[in-house]
Amino acid sequence: MLFDAGDTLIRLSGSGEQLLHGAAADLGADPIDPGKVSDVWGRVLARSSTAEELAKGRDLAADRHREVWTALYAEAGCDDLHPGLSDALYARTVSAESWEAFPDTLTTLKTLRHRGLPVGIVSDTGFDLRPALDRLGLSPWVDTVVMSFEHGVCKPAASCFLTACTHLGADPARTLMVGDNPLTDSGAVGAGMCVFLLPRPSRTGPRGLEHVLSLVGEPG
Repeated sequence: MLFDAGDTLIRLSGSGEQLLHGAAADLGADPIDPGKVSDVWGRVLARSSTAEELAKGRDLAADRHREVWTALYAEAGCDDLHPGLSDALYARTVSAESWEAFPDTLTTLKTLRHRGLPVGIVSDTGFDLRPALDRLGLSPWVDTVVMSFEHGVCKPAASCFLTACTHLGADPARTLMVGDNPLTDSGAVGAGMCVFLLPRPSRTGPRGLEHVLSLVGEPG
């Protein structure tokens, strides 16, 4: 079993506006007008998934990840709200304490282990997810974590998924990749795997990982 990480097993806690307010508080800033914060965060969201931003290779190296994201935050107006807010917001988003697991993540991973299946994570990320996985109690149930910035290649490249299979000693033809992004996670098809794509998560409640378990038989 392979899983994407962000918005599949884990996600940033709270809203983007809450993250931004928290970053401002880290700097000792006076409370910022919520409307201005909402406007800035809206610009962050509008730019972050554009082809232009994705082409900057932010998930290929840790230094590049920081450079691209802090520049995006600054261009969206973070530093206009308070000096240094772009750097403080970046520090917040990569902190292990800022991430939460979906309510059904741990149960799903434990069940897969009980059924004798090795589990890997394949993530496009420019920072190390392991501290967050450790803090959330997920690491004992994950056998390998393949992160793009450590390998210099992002999904949908087949090599991302094949590397994880090699680490697990798994046959790609007998491996299921679970994710949420059809543009990236579906690249596992090119590696000879089956892919199960989840819809966008709701703000509360379980992720819907019980559907994954329905595809995996009981041991024996």
